[in-house]
Amino acid sequence: MRIAVFGAGAIGGHIAFRLARGGADVSVVARGAYLDAIRARGITVQARDVTDTVRVRASNDPRELGVQDAVITTAKAHSLPEIGRTIGPLLGPDTPVAFVVNGIPWWYFHRHGGEHDGRRIERLDPGGVLWDGMGVARAIGGVVYSACTVLEPGVIHAENPTNRVILGEPDGTISARAEAIAAALRAGGMGGEVVSDMRVAVWEKLAGNMGNGPLAILAGRRMKEYMAQPAIYAAAIRAMEECHAVARAWGCEVKADPAKRAAANAASAHKPSILQDLEMGKPMEVDAQLVVPLELARLAGVETPTLDLTIALAVERARAAGLYAG
Repeated sequence: MRIAVFGAGAIGGHIAFRLARGGADVSVVARGAYLDAIRARGITVQARDVTDTVRVRASNDPRELGVQDAVITTAKAHSLPEIGRTIGPLLGPDTPVAFVVNGIPWWYFHRHGGEHDGRRIERLDPGGVLWDGMGVARAIGGVVYSACTVLEPGVIHAENPTNRVILGEPDGTISARAEAIAAALRAGGMGGEVVSDMRVAVWEKLAGNMGNGPLAILAGRRMKEYMAQPAIYAAAIRAMEECHAVARAWGCEVKADPAKRAAANAASAHKPSILQDLEMGKPMEVDAQLVVPLELARLAGVETPTLDLTIALAVERARAAGLYAG
């Protein structure tokens, strides 16, 4: 199976590594130091189950890689419109694109049903570059659980003992195209699951992002360090509970227990990716992870006092660092 991975950072590099180990014909779209490192030395992953290096094709020009059977993009949400403008050479008539991202996805209301079916989220897909240009019918939803850190370009440390990608179609079907991508991931030792309730999976992952991302930005420390403060620990639980309430208002019942999730986070030495971006001076995923979910809370009439405060402060921190202009 020919699979291209758009983005070679922590998550993208790890996924490309797993696909290659499983026997897929993998290409990576990368830039700068990441491209140079992958071309010269391949992708190295240090994980609990394996430490190894794989060689994959890599280019900053999709035209050099050709048409693929599937594309996986792990790029940050704010990078997706630009990807939508350049992804064309990778796409055949039926090539699906799995968007493995944090936060509310740009395709969220595609095949949603009800009064909001087909609603566009302009903040995430300005001008419909993805919806109209690439084609929303290609989109497969995805979330990933893999606490990864780039040690240097092309070298990735995976913190968690288990890693998995959850995929799902916007219309709730269990499709052959999603199953094929999941099988390729499983062959490489990464969990790959296809679900019929992708939006529930989005909100479940998002609860962790919203409960911890703003607090991490404000504290500037690893989860187990700031979660050692009882007031912060309690705020994280309240924030996740508020996110669950927003999800319920949109018809998604998240079953994860915020208290258990907080306890797990309190034992983790990982830094949330949004804090990693702040520390490295990279544009931050503020819209998809923080601003748009609050907009959906307002649209649904759900009050979110803890999130309102922590997100407002986190947004100001991102603006002060020059990493968010919204």
